[in-house]
Amino acid sequence: MPLFTVFTPTFNRAHTLHRVFESLQAQTCRDFEWLVIDDGSTDGTPSLMERYQTEAAFPVRYLREPHRGAHHAHNLSLLEAGGTFWLKLDSDDGCMPNALERLKHHWESIPVGRRDAFSGVTGLCQDQDGALVGSRFPADPLDCSAAELEYRHKVFGEHWGFLRLDVVRQFPYPLDVPGNFIPESYIWCQVSRHYLTRHVNEMLRIYWMDAPSLVHGRSDPRTNAAGHRLMFKMVLDLESRWFFAAPLRLLRAAAQYGRFAWLSGCGIAAQFRDLRSNGGRLLWLAMLPLGALLCSRDRRQFPAG
Repeated sequence: MPLFTVFTPTFNRAHTLHRVFESLQAQTCRDFEWLVIDDGSTDGTPSLMERYQTEAAFPVRYLREPHRGAHHAHNLSLLEAGGTFWLKLDSDDGCMPNALERLKHHWESIPVGRRDAFSGVTGLCQDQDGALVGSRFPADPLDCSAAELEYRHKVFGEHWGFLRLDVVRQFPYPLDVPGNFIPESYIWCQVSRHYLTRHVNEMLRIYWMDAPSLVHGRSDPRTNAAGHRLMFKMVLDLESRWFFAAPLRLLRAAAQYGRFAWLSGCGIAAQFRDLRSNGGRLLWLAMLPLGALLCSRDRRQFPAG
């Protein structure tokens, strides 16, 4: 049983997967497996992964699935992962040679009696030229939830680390949602409700800025409206208590909840019933007119075919 499962979801990234592979080959900590879940690639990914399985100095598992979206690959990774810790490394990124060793070190620096309260460890990111991506933490180490990090400490941007597998398995994505995308905040909101994270000011992930996007132009927001509605609903349900720390952020979330709820065919009564917190309902009610305006704009820009 490895300490880490490094999970890489991929879709037509044969031209960048070498960054992940070369980063893992260089790791000073060897106690890991690489789990690659291919979301229906049509490029040379299968043959590339066959070569990597032969060349790798660590276990490599490659699973090829129909193209159903990142949230399906995420859930499958939770079933297939064999490590104690689950670490997502995207298919166009890399990590520092000592990344796993340092993450292990910082986890072991948490007193044993306190570890059950923590979901994992998160560090900093740099671009391919070594420049910081995202913002530093105000203390090192900083022990707080993801919500506290954003609302109390005002830290945003790219960061990277692992989660305990037994924790992340508690919060899978729903699979009966139309579309192929649910924002990751859907997961983080729930983890943050129950667990702390140890944050450290060490650059561990290499966030490449040169990879061309697979998305060109603005897409029809109705395609993944249901997934976005779920994410903004989770924000309103679990984070509305932070209103006075970041009122504009939560008011925007309320407007977006209404927008995507209407785009996914959810009327006013259903929107109200879906929300579980009184604070979230008050925010939604206050921003209902703006949500309706945003929905109307989307429908004008993307008329139904």
